[in-house]
Amino acid sequence: MNQPTLNMPSLSSGFLSVVRRDVLLAWKRPGDVLNPLFFFAMVSTLFPLAVGPSSEELAFSGPGVVWVAALLAALLSLNSLFMSDFEDGSLDQLILSPQPLPMTALAKALAHWLITGLPLVLVSPLVAITFQMPAQTISVMMVTLTFGTVSLSLLGSIGAALTVGLHRGTALLSLLILPLAMPILIFGARTVSLAAADDAVSAGVYFLAAYCMLTLTLAPFATAAALRISNE
Repeated sequence: MNQPTLNMPSLSSGFLSVVRRDVLLAWKRPGDVLNPLFFFAMVSTLFPLAVGPSSEELAFSGPGVVWVAALLAALLSLNSLFMSDFEDGSLDQLILSPQPLPMTALAKALAHWLITGLPLVLVSPLVAITFQMPAQTISVMMVTLTFGTVSLSLLGSIGAALTVGLHRGTALLSLLILPLAMPILIFGARTVSLAAADDAVSAGVYFLAAYCMLTLTLAPFATAAALRISNE
């Protein structure tokens, strides 16, 4: 019997089904959505209370604080990216399904970004008010956070696939992802600082966009290979 072939409509429907499934499961567990968001908001808003109301100090430290808080908030939920599928046995079905595994990995990363990264981007203007950032700086921060959080979700999918099922995999996942995330943090915070100083920001935005495209191209295949290795 001939193996069934997948055409583009079936591939897109399978991709969207995985995204829809993960988003619906996340909304049934509100803590998975709210915990990173509360962590991001609390760290970012408590810092001005510690350093004082000086506008110069807030403008100097604000971009770095927001970016570090966003990075740590994204890391909080990465360990659960494949954990529920591993525990209920559906991960084996995803690996053995006719849907290409890199496309499934990309769908899982997209769902993670919709659940974690997109809320961080949407909440960031409210956090920026506590640092007295002007509107132009806030818009640059939202653009850089969008590229950065997408890259973090894609990079995190690789680490989550490598550590799925491991005891204390969260600490190992952080060690794997943080070195790869350092360029995102450095260029993201620096670009927002340049925007606050009315300097050119195009170079930083282009770098983050290129880094995002690189992870978008390579991460699904690396994640698929890591899932096959972890499942053996």
